[in-house]
Amino acid sequence: MSKILLYRGYAAAVEFDAEDEIFTGHLAGINDIIGFHADNVAGMKAAFHEAVNDYLAARYQAEKAMRLA
Repeated sequence: MSKILLYRGYAAAVEFDAEDEIFTGHLAGINDIIGFHADNVAGMKAAFHEAVNDYLAARYQAEKAMRLA
């Protein structure tokens, strides 16, 4: 089973691993490798949102550092 989640212009492919009973996902369409996981649907959505927000914050800080250099 696989599903696409969307948040703030970012997408992630999510899969369910029946053997381990866990959802896993990775942000799509970016050059970095950002993964996340959870053991239920609500947790998966929250982990995805947190991953996107953390990614955007890190990008902002990196761009800010480059402007100041």
